[in-house]
Amino acid sequence: MGFNGFVLIMDHNQERRSRLEAILSFMQVKWRSGSRAEDQTWLQSQPQNVTVLVGDTDISLPQLLNTFPHHAFISLKNTGCRAGNLLGTLSELTYDELTSLLTQAQYWQPVRPSNEQDAGLQQLLIGASASMKEVKNLIRQVAGKPANVLLLGESGTGKEVIARAIHALSLQAEGPFVPINCGAIPAELLESELFGHEKGAFTGAVSARKGRFELAEGGTLFLDEIGDMPLPMQVKLLRVLQERTFERVGGTRPIEAKVRVIAATHRDLEQMIYEQRFREDLYYRLNVFPIEAPPLRQRQDDIPLLLNELIARHRLTHGADLSFSADAIASLQSWHWPGNVRELSNLVERMFILCPNLVVQPEDLPAKYRFLSDEQLVVRSFDELDERDALSAMFQSGDEQAEDEADFFDFQPVDDMELEQPEPVAPSLSPEGVNLKKMLANIEMDMIGQALEVNDGVVARAAEHLGMRRTTLVEKMKKYGINRDM
Repeated sequence: MGFNGFVLIMDHNQERRSRLEAILSFMQVKWRSGSRAEDQTWLQSQPQNVTVLVGDTDISLPQLLNTFPHHAFISLKNTGCRAGNLLGTLSELTYDELTSLLTQAQYWQPVRPSNEQDAGLQQLLIGASASMKEVKNLIRQVAGKPANVLLLGESGTGKEVIARAIHALSLQAEGPFVPINCGAIPAELLESELFGHEKGAFTGAVSARKGRFELAEGGTLFLDEIGDMPLPMQVKLLRVLQERTFERVGGTRPIEAKVRVIAATHRDLEQMIYEQRFREDLYYRLNVFPIEAPPLRQRQDDIPLLLNELIARHRLTHGADLSFSADAIASLQSWHWPGNVRELSNLVERMFILCPNLVVQPEDLPAKYRFLSDEQLVVRSFDELDERDALSAMFQSGDEQAEDEADFFDFQPVDDMELEQPEPVAPSLSPEGVNLKKMLANIEMDMIGQALEVNDGVVARAAEHLGMRRTTLVEKMKKYGINRDM
């Protein structure tokens, strides 16, 4: 089932405890079992949420719920007790019922007191840049409203983190946060995953099962990668959003959808509507309150804060410490981060492996993340000297440049002996001076773009055209954010 939390069984009933232990072991869930007072002491010491299965104990269930508000509880017998952290009663010790309740427990979050909400938002969303301040302001505005939210932005920008922040500050914070990736589930199974199914609804449906809409009751359903949802399912989702009811697969009883819906996508939904791959009516149902997650290249001032947070997350896992020098951080701030925060997280974990308990210097970083200052270039060899001929050929006088551009676009293969190489001529230096580094970069980007266009986006041919190695051209395309379709 994919439950990755920890379960504590508190029950004097030895037979019931043994059966639960067997089921949890079969499910490969980590568990601890007992009924003594020391289990309560252990529970008090746990910083992360623990799911507690409570049966017959020396302390009453209401007292346990009040004493441990940051842990989720499942009762093993009917008590009539109600509390935000009591997720339900396991009336029958069956695999299906336990799976359903543990799924709710995995996405449950404790309610934050109102005076802690803003501090909680700062912890959930790391960053003090202008773009992140705008995102946090939008979250504060919409969190307490029932409106549907559509999160837009590139992959790896933290759209699920934003969704969890909205949930944590919302009126549904007491309920579960249930995510589902619409693109990761086969189309034929997506309906059952969302709405559940009745016993015998299809081959293999040996028992009734709740879907994500039911599991998220009273909380938030996060539809990630909504742009990947098949058109037939878009129709069914639209109906649920309009009527606020649904039926399980194979069922006839209408079930009320008591959930808040947050959707997210990295795709251009308006373009998909134009291409008839996404329903326009569903788009407007979801796009009540859009929030754009900014890419990391637009919030590079947040990189030091993100590094501190990511190091703290990975420190315990790797049993080591790590830090980045000022030069290394400056170098990382010069990269364009196509993979966004997810790419930065992967880099931090890689540095934990390569440089445990060390201060990471620019030379320790993978080659593509190294951006050296003028002072560092004085003492460091330039690793692309083999391209100087290609660069010098770019500096030509105006008439020659115009002629060569025409020849460039009418390029026809010729023998090497027949190809006349023009003499490189540097442009005149204006009295105001020139930023040579910027000029070189602009020329390089322009020439790479031309070479790719002339060669129909084939990188190998474009590299040959520019007189450089293919791997070098690929690195430069990554550096400047150039794709082969430009």
